[in-house]
Amino acid sequence: MIGIWKAYSIQYLYVVIFGTVAFFGLPMLISPIRWAKVLGWEIPLKTDLVVYFGRCLGGVTCVITYFGIRAIENKITTQYYFDFILCNFVMMVFIHIYGWIKQIQPFSETLEISYWSGMIILTLLFYPV
Repeated sequence: MIGIWKAYSIQYLYVVIFGTVAFFGLPMLISPIRWAKVLGWEIPLKTDLVVYFGRCLGGVTCVITYFGIRAIENKITTQYYFDFILCNFVMMVFIHIYGWIKQIQPFSETLEISYWSGMIILTLLFYPV
């Protein structure tokens, strides 16, 4: 099962990279409060820390996508990047499960448990080995 679509691993990375920067990285970098509102987060009166952390996370996400584009250039770095995003997706599942158990996140974030779990499965199916 792992890597059954490995012939298309590069195309998969392009889709993941574009989706990550378009739906997570840039929105958090440019307008973290608006992005949080869309997801249903309650916005505090003092937003300086929220904006700071949102922009930091958005910036890091954009850098990660840049390195994804660079990783496509070489078979070894492509596999490394697949490992990297797999670890990231697993971590996102645990983070969202924790928020769900503690009841500290909006419902949209709880739905992301399924999204990140699906990304794990897809990444394994396109795994380049």
